[in-house]
Amino acid sequence: MKTINKISFNDIESIPQLVKDFLNQKIEGFENNTFSLDHFSQQIHVKKDSFSSEQRDVLADVFEKQLSELTLSSKQKENLENLKLPNTFTITTGHQLNLFSGPVFFVYKILQTIKTCVYLKENFPDFNFVPVYWMASEDHDFVEINHFKTENNYYETNEISGGPVGRIKINDTYFISEFEKEFKDSVFGTELILMLKEAYKAGNTLTQAIKILVNRLFSEFGLLIVDGDSRELKEQIKDVFKDELLGFELQKTSKDKVDFLIEKYGKVQVNPRDINLFYLSETRDRIDFNGQKYIVVDTNIQFTKEEIIAELENHPERFSPNALMRPVYQEKVLPNLAYIGGNAEIMYWLELKDYFSKINIPFPILIPRNSMLFLKEKTLGKIEKLDLKIEDFFQNFTVITNHKILKNNPILKLLEEKEELLTNNFAQLKTSAESTEKSFGNMVKAEEVRQLKSFKRMKKRLLHAEKIKQNELLERLENLFLDVHPSKTWQERVYNFSVFFSDYGYSWLENCLEEMVVQDSKLIIVAI
Repeated sequence: MKTINKISFNDIESIPQLVKDFLNQKIEGFENNTFSLDHFSQQIHVKKDSFSSEQRDVLADVFEKQLSELTLSSKQKENLENLKLPNTFTITTGHQLNLFSGPVFFVYKILQTIKTCVYLKENFPDFNFVPVYWMASEDHDFVEINHFKTENNYYETNEISGGPVGRIKINDTYFISEFEKEFKDSVFGTELILMLKEAYKAGNTLTQAIKILVNRLFSEFGLLIVDGDSRELKEQIKDVFKDELLGFELQKTSKDKVDFLIEKYGKVQVNPRDINLFYLSETRDRIDFNGQKYIVVDTNIQFTKEEIIAELENHPERFSPNALMRPVYQEKVLPNLAYIGGNAEIMYWLELKDYFSKINIPFPILIPRNSMLFLKEKTLGKIEKLDLKIEDFFQNFTVITNHKILKNNPILKLLEEKEELLTNNFAQLKTSAESTEKSFGNMVKAEEVRQLKSFKRMKKRLLHAEKIKQNELLERLENLFLDVHPSKTWQERVYNFSVFFSDYGYSWLENCLEEMVVQDSKLIIVAI
């Protein structure tokens, strides 16, 4: 494996402008929430003053309880002990409980969280930094997480769903036998198959499965895993949930920031609701208020104001944060300094800055995670042979393809020469026409537009004709694009980690970790 390029997010066309502006400190109010040692120094002191020893004790107990069924490494045990100390902080990433981890970026974001902790320890030796993976166990969209894909196959499991996915018990294990057929002859296939069988043993919940899998992959790096579906942790955020139920605080307080983001960037990632909480029963359903009663949508459950506050007081575990409230919950119960997430996650965190201020929880440093792309030497050879650069595949590839098809085309050259001559001639004609009479000048301008449109149509027809003529080249370009972008999207959003682990095992994880860039957001391209 050899890294051949690291491309800044600023140089990739498809990275959202909002994320680029955030990274470049161009969004007012977020300048101190980007990655820098100075910002981390400030964040350490702010978080230290706001996170009590009582909170640490609760958190340490929750971690020990939730991880008690796992075999922990010495580094994990050390991190658990350190969490009780006032000079210990967390760096967190979170993700859904996708089957066998889902797309491979799941692995990348955890590795970057681990490496960020190592980097911070080197620069702040008097403090401890613990990597944390927050399991999105309370999500209820099972169809979104019940599958994963390799180069050759699509795997899924079918279970009865509707409530928090983390509580779903595994019964359908047919995908395991199919997976075994694909990977039994791979170098590290046996390791993968054992990993899958251990995690997705019939009777395990999806929370247990992901916990087992993640621990198998990352225990030696000291990663701790936390499940937000916890009464003890929700006890600590009851006051925030109460204000949300009675005063619709998140929506009201974030309105200015949401309006600003919509005006400047066209939309926001997640729109706040009046109440950003779900209620957990047999299912997970949104809480709404009809002016008199609190309604649990799609159920017969209703509460008066007094009843729902009593329910929250007595059973906080029955209240579940939505996508916008989850960051608040996380930052309330963890001594956290930074969150590492994908572009979409960063974009909805940005909506919440004013709300964090209102409820006196420090807003963390936000780190758009690195992306990685593993390409076979054969694919890289084809790219080079066609006189292309890997960066071309992360610009508008249609434009790149069209340019390639028409490169050195004599008819295009002639058309462009005549078009330029036409433009120059009309420039002279317009000057004289405008001095004669206004309507005549307008007619000349209109005629120029008409004739230039003809050139545009001719170039379009020329491209169409050349694509037919150079069909073989076009097909090679399209196939090459799919080699880089399987299913026409980024590789990391399609393939499961097993695609790479099967050939390289744990050394692949080590290589990913080594190549991660913690100070910047980059696309890292590796030849294999």
